[in-house]
Amino acid sequence: MKSITVQEYKTLLEKNADFQLIDVREPFEYEEANMGGILIPMNEVPDNIGQIDKTKQVIVQCRSGKRSASVIQYLESNHGFTNLYNLEGGILAWLELA
Repeated sequence: MKSITVQEYKTLLEKNADFQLIDVREPFEYEEANMGGILIPMNEVPDNIGQIDKTKQVIVQCRSGKRSASVIQYLESNHGFTNLYNLEGGILAWLELA
C-alpha cells in the first residue's frame, strides 16, 4: 500500500497539485476537524465508489490511518484502484503539524 506523510501532503497543497482527498471518518468527526476532503464514511464507501477518482492521485485519510488503510485495501482488492495513498497518522498527524 502506498502512503504519504502529512509533510508530503502539505507540499502538494502548496504546489496546488491536482489530487483528491477522501475522508472516511464519521460526520461528527468531520465536523470537529477536517482537511477539506470529500466525506465518505468508511461504511458508505461501497455505495460511493463513483465519487472516487481513478485518474489522479487520491489521498485517503481518517483519524490515525487505520480506517483509511482498510478502505484502500478494500478498493484495491475489489475495485482495481491503483492511485490511492494512505495519509500516515491521519488527521491527528496533520493537527500536530499545523
